[in-house]
Amino acid sequence: MSGAEIALALSVFLACAVEAVEALTIVLALGTTRSWSAALSGVAAAMLALAAIVAAFGPALTSLPIGLLRVLVGGLLLVFGLQWLRKAILRASGLKAKHDELETFNEETAAARMAGAAHRGFDGYAFTISFKGVLLEGLEVAFIVLTFGANQHHVALAAGAAGLAVLLVAAAGAAARAPLARVPENTMKLAVGVMLSSYGMFWGAEGAGASWPGDDASLLAIIPGVLAMAIAMTWTVRRTVSRAAVADLAATPVQPGDQAAVSA
Repeated sequence: MSGAEIALALSVFLACAVEAVEALTIVLALGTTRSWSAALSGVAAAMLALAAIVAAFGPALTSLPIGLLRVLVGGLLLVFGLQWLRKAILRASGLKAKHDELETFNEETAAARMAGAAHRGFDGYAFTISFKGVLLEGLEVAFIVLTFGANQHHVALAAGAAGLAVLLVAAAGAAARAPLARVPENTMKLAVGVMLSSYGMFWGAEGAGASWPGDDASLLAIIPGVLAMAIAMTWTVRRTVSRAAVADLAATPVQPGDQAAVSA
């Protein structure tokens, strides 16, 4: 397996693992409060729908001219990657709350209980919410599988990496019987954002006719460069927020009661 294939599989695996952890939380909440059979039926239906999407669009994408394919894939990956990076930077700098699986689990559990008593037969609520949650989380993974796989003509490899991530997350969830709150999800999202943005720049430029020094080896410089930029932006935003908080505190007028308390 070449270095490009390993990077492809790793990027897809990380992205799918992040989305699978979030989908697992929804399924666990519905299964424990309503019906495991209905919740797992929703998972199976969503997985079949996602497999059909990959099977339908994979051959169509691989049939496009390589130049057009790389411009299209590069542009889309760059858009998605920058969105992941933006959220990761905001979370790391404190401007956006970090994703908490336990909090999400409690919210989904409360919503499931408020929906009324579970039916003895087929629970439509558990099926629908489980199906929607897995499908929505999986659509972005399906997109990544299609774009990475089609551009490298390795849709099967990308799909295999996604499937492995789902199996590992599902096995960990079954063993823990609880949300995977200890998974470094926010760090993984930063890594995925870096990988998507790097490959988006690389393939988009290649599709537009540019040539990178060293071809695929140039990714060894692009990926660390994007990571360094993200870390620098996080540090800058965090420092700006801290300075703004200090300035607001200094500008707050001191009330007479507060002055007396300080003097005492």
